[in-house]
Amino acid sequence: MAGVSEVSRPVEVTVRFFAAARAAAGTESDQLALPSGATVADVINELCCRSDDLARVLQRCSYLCDGVAVRNKAAGLRSGQTVDVLPPFAGG
Repeated sequence: MAGVSEVSRPVEVTVRFFAAARAAAGTESDQLALPSGATVADVINELCCRSDDLARVLQRCSYLCDGVAVRNKAAGLRSGQTVDVLPPFAGG
C-alpha cells in the first residue's frame, strides 16, 4: 500500500516570478501544492486563475524548471522543484 500513498501525495513546487510576471503576481515567489501527476501546464493554469492581468502576462512567458528551459509544458513535476516564470525581456 505504500505505492498508493506515494501516488496520491501532492506535488509541492516553488514558483518564482521575474519582471512583469512579478508585478502581475504581486510577489517574488509562491509555493503551490498540486495533485500528483501535475505538469508545468497545471502550474500555469493554477496561476492564470489568480487574476486576468497575471493570465495575460503568463501567455507570453517562458518557463524554466530547475534552471532548464521548459519545451514541453506537459512535462511532469516532482515535489521540491522550482518553476521560474520569465516574461519577454526588451533589449536582449
